[in-house]
Amino acid sequence: MEKKGCNNLHPQSMCPAFGGLRVLMRIDGVQVCLVADQGCAYGLTFVSHFYAARKSIVTPELMNVQISGGTMIDDVRRTIGEIALDPSVKFIPVVSTCVAETAGIAEELLPSKAGNAEVLLVRLPAFQLRTHPEAKDVTVATLLKRFARVSGERRKKSLVILGEIFPVDAMTIGSILQKIGVESVIPLPGTSLEDYADAGCVEACAVLHPFYERSAQFFEENGAKIVRGNPIGANGTGEWIRRVGEALDLDRELVAEVADEERRKVREAMSRFGALEGSVIVAGYEGNELPVVRLLLEAGLDVPYASTSIARMPLGEEDHKVLTALGTEIRYRKYLEEDMDAVMRYKPDLVIGTTSLDSFAKEQGIPAIYYTNNISARPLFFAAGAATVLGMISGLLARKEVFRSMKEYFTT
Repeated sequence: MEKKGCNNLHPQSMCPAFGGLRVLMRIDGVQVCLVADQGCAYGLTFVSHFYAARKSIVTPELMNVQISGGTMIDDVRRTIGEIALDPSVKFIPVVSTCVAETAGIAEELLPSKAGNAEVLLVRLPAFQLRTHPEAKDVTVATLLKRFARVSGERRKKSLVILGEIFPVDAMTIGSILQKIGVESVIPLPGTSLEDYADAGCVEACAVLHPFYERSAQFFEENGAKIVRGNPIGANGTGEWIRRVGEALDLDRELVAEVADEERRKVREAMSRFGALEGSVIVAGYEGNELPVVRLLLEAGLDVPYASTSIARMPLGEEDHKVLTALGTEIRYRKYLEEDMDAVMRYKPDLVIGTTSLDSFAKEQGIPAIYYTNNISARPLFFAAGAATVLGMISGLLARKEVFRSMKEYFTT
């Protein structure tokens, strides 16, 4: 497969089912039934333990003879029944991947309930979903369509926070929203099916990440207002609080006061690092890269290039316009080879990228860190997020000459 003259021989994102498993396996009382071939089962069992929830997945032993011989659906039904014998299991998501036969499994041939457990088919084929962030969206939307209790009445001053976020961020968001008068906050993806049920009656949904298009559409179609953006950086924080207040019709003076206070706190946190100088490339596959770039630009850094695995989406259009106006080249549905080319063209002082890109950058003597483990696994929002991210980047930029010296030492 070629794009812009590059031979693209490397995977550009993890298996989409990885993202779906992150959402599903953290639900209380869940036991996933994976309908896939042995290769999928091997790789996804690994990620289910290491990345998701340290839980095992259960799968029927689907060899070629079962898939081609027509006994697959019987094997799946039998496996569901065996899982349901455990009274602690309350939810059995049946996850199908991109093996042609398993992707086309007929939902009507599966039970909707087995024992004490709800049963739900979640389709996560890679030929339809390009990235694991978008698979999170598909999974959340599938859960909402099945479990959300939708009625004509909205619970006043209630809000869904939509986006997989760091636990400290969730606590901070909750405390600040309480200050402005929000009475009920439901974070999704959630750990309880009751979260998805209650989400059907909220007054508004704050979509923190742009790839949650299907889930946002569900809320919009059922009468909830959509709040765009996220509280990253001083400007983003103040604007996000104001938008939540407006969506829920909260006291304007109180909302403005809290928005100004939190904006000031972020600016104070950023000022601790002085005038940051340097050039940074951001290239991830989590789908939340552009708000991070916005924070770096606000802190005074130069970000000549940013890339993400997701497509350009309406929910992220505001960030796209701001960043391009400030001179950042943005690549959607990016390829590793495009990122490597950007490293050579811009010669940045720091790369925050995928493991493959980081290895390439270090070979050039450029400091590089893994985006997922160093950005997505840290607080990002409000003053605490700004301090954490900028503190780490400030320290790395201060040591950039060490990397160059190491390269010179080992190449002479």
